[in-house]
Amino acid sequence: MTTRYRAHPELRLTALEGEGVVLHLGSRRYFTVNETGLAILEALKPSATLEEIGNELVRRFEVSPEKAEQSARLFLDRCLGAKLVIEDRGE
Repeated sequence: MTTRYRAHPELRLTALEGEGVVLHLGSRRYFTVNETGLAILEALKPSATLEEIGNELVRRFEVSPEKAEQSARLFLDRCLGAKLVIEDRGE
């Protein structure tokens, strides 16, 4: 089973000097994310697996694949809780 992640349709993301501002239009809540969080959210266009996101973090930052996936998983879990990201479980 492959799990893919995608940004919620009501999510808007703006990059500002290495950080990001995230707005959820439905809830009218906004969040700031650091450079890593911004990279993860940008990798979700249109959707991505945890492995693909980890590979993008390895490409952009000096980090091991294991650490990249661990960081991505923690960030995605928080985003799922805030309804910023949708998890699609495929067969």
